[in-house]
Amino acid sequence: MHITNTLSEYGLIAKLFHWTIALLLIFQIPLGFYLVNLDYGGQKIFIEKIHIVIGLTVFYLTIFRLLNNILNPVPQLKSNNFIGQKYIARLNHLLLYITLILITVSGILKKLFNGENLVIFFKEIKLENNSDLADQFYDIHIYANYLLIILISLHIFAVIVHKIVFKDNILKKML
Repeated sequence: MHITNTLSEYGLIAKLFHWTIALLLIFQIPLGFYLVNLDYGGQKIFIEKIHIVIGLTVFYLTIFRLLNNILNPVPQLKSNNFIGQKYIARLNHLLLYITLILITVSGILKKLFNGENLVIFFKEIKLENNSDLADQFYDIHIYANYLLIILISLHIFAVIVHKIVFKDNILKKML
């Protein structure tokens, strides 16, 4: 196995980023929906702290993954199945990255405009309380999560279609 990507396969670094983020999201998304229905109290505060740590971890990993993709281009996608396949795949990946960053940034801004402190990039940040902005960023956070679920579903659906319909195993590139 290569550490960096080749023309036909993802390297170990890219695979670790992909699967670590995927596993964190499998835990993080349901945790976020669970938080919405909790009454304010000790349990909610505790679970929210876990949610924040996981969210910031996904944010940092996404940034590092994007840097890795810039420095270490992704394998070529064979587009012999239908016209536009490469562009649809690239668009979905781009939207996944944008959505992950949007979710995290909106969550951070929601917390900060609620008057809470957060440590981001090793620096503690505090903003003036603004409940209207906090509510707006919360709405963005929620809608971006729904978009993320749709994009992940499309991503998984594409892998299944490639396996069953096109008889190529693109998942093998990421395993």
